[in-house]
Amino acid sequence: MRSPALLCATATLVALLAPSAFADEGLPTVLLTGFPHVHQRPDFCGEAVIEMALRQQGLRTTQDEVFRRSGLDPAKGRGVHADELATALRSYGVDPGPVWYRVDPARAAKDLDAQWRALHQDLAQGQPSVVCMHYDEQPNTTEHFRLVTGYDARTDELVYQEPAEADGANRRMSRERFLKLWTFRPKADRWLLIRHRLPKSTGVSPLPDETPPFAADVSQHVQTLKETLPKDMTVQWVKPFLVIGNEPPDRVAQRAQSVVKWTRDLLLADFFAEAPAQLEEIWVLKDAPSYERISRTLFRTEPTTPYGYYLSSRRAQVMNIKPGYGTLVHEMVHPFFHHNWPNTPPWLNEGLASLFEGPYEDRGHLKGRVNWRLPGLQAALRAKATPSFRALTHADDEAFYGDETGVNYAAARYLCLWLQEQGLLVHFVQRAQALKGEDPTGWKALTEVLGEDPDKRWAEWARWALGLSRS
Repeated sequence: MRSPALLCATATLVALLAPSAFADEGLPTVLLTGFPHVHQRPDFCGEAVIEMALRQQGLRTTQDEVFRRSGLDPAKGRGVHADELATALRSYGVDPGPVWYRVDPARAAKDLDAQWRALHQDLAQGQPSVVCMHYDEQPNTTEHFRLVTGYDARTDELVYQEPAEADGANRRMSRERFLKLWTFRPKADRWLLIRHRLPKSTGVSPLPDETPPFAADVSQHVQTLKETLPKDMTVQWVKPFLVIGNEPPDRVAQRAQSVVKWTRDLLLADFFAEAPAQLEEIWVLKDAPSYERISRTLFRTEPTTPYGYYLSSRRAQVMNIKPGYGTLVHEMVHPFFHHNWPNTPPWLNEGLASLFEGPYEDRGHLKGRVNWRLPGLQAALRAKATPSFRALTHADDEAFYGDETGVNYAAARYLCLWLQEQGLLVHFVQRAQALKGEDPTGWKALTEVLGEDPDKRWAEWARWALGLSRS
């Protein structure tokens, strides 16, 4: 079932024609067989009936692939509408015909009879039809796709496949009721019928392999999300990130492209072989009040930072974008590491992520600047309270995150910045991932790129860090 897009699906249904309007026509019984029943995913009725029809032809497909072939943006969070379904069918080498058929209310009996006969003629030629119709007679009924596969002349009933129910194979409906439900009346002087003809495929257009998260799954996720999504939210899809924001829609779209896509593409260009395989939500909230409100009402979370946080149970980054997008770029690094190196040592995970709290692009490369963590590092260096490179790289989660002074974060960040400034960072991150099986700390890769024991360069790094300025 679906919500109406182009049609008035909420119109009250009344009898369009008296039963006597269709006298015995002598049209024969036609019952097509061999259709596997497919139970639709939520709002995927069109996708499911196409899967049934094409599998009956011997084509291997799924309702999820039908959705993908439609080209529908999964961020819309719905199944296909009539034109999108036609697009999908054409990619399978199936010409669905005109799809939209006009009915003149002044000669409804004649026009409906002609369309019914055309549908029956297709059945007689072995061609089922997908029809979009009212789900039932209720005043607020929805639009719904069904697959018509036969006509029983003895009972004057159509045989159809019902995707909305698990036991929906070979259902029957009187022709009179079918014609009522099939007819849409968006205007008093303009009625419409929607039908996709299903001749044999002439050849399926190949699709490139799809990597997860899959488009159909994203659409289903957005459908669920919409159940609790505030009305002022806009959703954008930048695979694998679902960007959700409460700024004006064009601003949310701009954030999705200029920050999320930009960061994703630059991380893939230099640092990571693959993007995350699981859907990640990024909530870009316009100011502190909405950031705090959404955190409490939707996520049952009390923010401990005014900038943003990552909610692992939801795979959601929740951001107050007002102070800037540095925290957003920081948090985006973590799912990349989680996918490419699940046990990334904490110093590298946080060091690279925090490096990009001050992000910029230099000739197609993502880089970081000096930022607010510098004074704490310099104070620790002067107090001789900064760990050696060996101690930093070998610290486990408890040791690294247990440092409440923030020195571990700062040292990791400025080690990455030092490598960046020497032109070594990209090579180091790539080598650390390549050697992860034999060295889970990154120490061996660091030794390789520096050409010697890293701690022999520690004093040089410390002098460099002490000479930095935030100006």
